Amino acid sequence: MKEKVLLGMSGGVDSSVSAILLKQMGYEVIGCTMVLLENENTYKQLKDAKSICEKLNIPHYTFQYKEIFNCKVINNFISQYKEAKTPNPCVECNKYLKFGVFFDKAQELGCKYIATGHYARIEESSKYNQKVIKKSKEEKKDQTYFLYGIKREVLNHIIFPLQDYESKDLVRKIASKYNLEVATKKDSQEICFIENNDYKTFLKKEANIKQKKGNIILAKTREILGTHDGFINYTIGQRKGLGIAYKNPLYVIGLNKEKNEVIVGKEEELYSKTLTANMLNWLVFEGLKEPIKCYAKIRNRAIEAKAIVYPYEDYVKVEFSEPQRAITKGQSVVFYDEDKILLGGGIIM
Repeated sequence: MKEKVLLGMSGGVDSSVSAILLKQMGYEVIGCTMVLLENENTYKQLKDAKSICEKLNIPHYTFQYKEIFNCKVINNFISQYKEAKTPNPCVECNKYLKFGVFFDKAQELGCKYIATGHYARIEESSKYNQKVIKKSKEEKKDQTYFLYGIKREVLNHIIFPLQDYESKDLVRKIASKYNLEVATKKDSQEICFIENNDYKTFLKKEANIKQKKGNIILAKTREILGTHDGFINYTIGQRKGLGIAYKNPLYVIGLNKEKNEVIVGKEEELYSKTLTANMLNWLVFEGLKEPIKCYAKIRNRAIEAKAIVYPYEDYVKVEFSEPQRAITKGQSVVFYDEDKILLGGGIIM
């Protein structure tokens, strides 16, 4: 009897090829699309997913999760920006939706496994004596940064069909071979609920965040250099669009919600060798009991840097071997070992 796997299908090329590969592996594949938003793009994706499943002769289910998506992802995104932090909604979506309620639904349907089109590897590790997530062979597409929030007990039930592919082009060739219309479909935008990735417009129109003007302050002298039109319009590391004149180039190095200030300074002031993080999730041990040496990554497109992680009661302190640029509150810091195994991560405080 074939083992059942519930495959998350977005109507894109990655999940569609994942369906082909799972069938080739001998699994009984059930396609599933989670409806998270009420918009034209969502129903286009749903139509594509159903069409692919019909072509591959696999069943397809649709599940409505708009309410939990709104609660756990969108509302969190808004509340974090109100606190002058920069959240990462994909981390929350993977935690609560794609590897949360999706896994629960798989169990309801009698599926031993869940599968997604993520670029990541999962394999048995003798080092940790358990299943672990490792960085993808396709380094440019690696998505492990967004996966650290998965519950440890779910690891035994995950399949990443694309884990052995080193190129997105190879994935597209498979789709072309099977005459799938999605073979040339563009990759989805970064934040699915924000049109054109314009988060400022979203926060102003959809989130009803009322912006107040405040001062732009020079960090070292507390000199007022100008005024800002709301701190949600500024990000750590930003240089352009500050609307101030100064003898040296200035960058946003901090946001003070209590005083409604945008704090600026020279580029060297963007760098720091330490950070603290909470909301931790560990994938290879129950909790951090003693300091560990590892590689830490402060944003998805950053390069991992050598670091030591020191545990405290409900947070960790991370000390980097080299200063890191633009460490940002609300973003995730994610930890790897020397074998590219994902250890866990947390939210930068």
